[in-house]
This record gives sequence, structure tokens and C-alpha cells, in this order.
Amino acid sequence: MTVVMDTRQQPSGQEAWEKPKKDPSIKVKTLLISEIFQKVNNAKTKPEKIKILKTNDSDALRSVCKMSFDPKITSELPEGPPPFIENEAPEGTEHTKLSTEYKKLYRFCKGGDPSLQSMRREQLFVQMLEGLHKDEAKVVIEAKDKILHRTYKGLSDAVVKEAFGWNDDYQRQDV
Repeated sequence: MTVVMDTRQQPSGQEAWEKPKKDPSIKVKTLLISEIFQKVNNAKTKPEKIKILKTNDSDALRSVCKMSFDPKITSELPEGPPPFIENEAPEGTEHTKLSTEYKKLYRFCKGGDPSLQSMRREQLFVQMLEGLHKDEAKVVIEAKDKILHRTYKGLSDAVVKEAFGWNDDYQRQDV
């Protein structure tokens, strides 16, 4: 019996040893929401702050800003940080990210999930915080308590509205 190997599918010679070329348009690292806010804090002018928010625009960033600045959104959780164990793992390892966890924030707001018992709501909140990087957990707590602007100077109502094109009702103006 003769075994025939099809070599048309596999590269030969030099091609077999070359690494595939990377697409330069692929982002290497996505910043944590807390890192974006820190950049806004460090920026000197309002246009710089707006540019940072626009450059890093995402549903997660918008949700956290809306939670912190929109007066119609109120928390169902007690004010202040709950008792939780901070995740001490270095950034980039063993963390959930606020960029994916933001979808659960509705559970902690009035009208978000009325079937959820208050004790269970608090348990879910603590579980989410314990999975996040400690800086992102702090951002969520401050957004819930509407004090994000105290930690990140320059992150104001006006800056957020202008960066995301929101009107006074925190809705997009172009829609």
C-alpha cells in the first residue's frame, strides 16, 4: 500500500518557517475603565479630556458614566463600599473586566431587576466587585454612589455630555 501525502496544503521551504504577519490595525491592549478615567484626570484641558473619552468610547464606558451622572438612575444598593475582598492579582491576570461586566449593572439600579431580592442583589454586587481589578471595583462603587467626579478631576457632567453627544436627558442628540 502506498501512502501519498498532499503537500499542496502545507507551505514548504522558507514559507514554513516564517511567522505570519500581524495586522497593524489590531489593538494590542484595551485599557481598563479606571485607566481611561485616570488619563482624563491627568489631561490638562477640557478638549483633551473629551478626546480621551471619544478615543476610548465603548458601551461599558458610557454605561459607567451614565450611572454616575444621570440623576434619573438611582442605586438599589446601600451607599458606600460593601464588605468585599479586593482582587489582588496583577492587572491582566485572573480578572473579569468592567468592559464585559457592565451588562450586569442594571441589576443594581431602581427598576432594573425588580424580581431580585435585596440580599441577593448585594451578593451579586459583591461577587462582581471581587472579580474585577481593585481599581475597576472602586470605579463601580463610586459610579453607584455618583461620586466618580470627586476621584477623577475633570470628569464632569459637561465633559461626559460633550464627549458622547448626550443631551440633558443623557440621550444621544443625533438619534
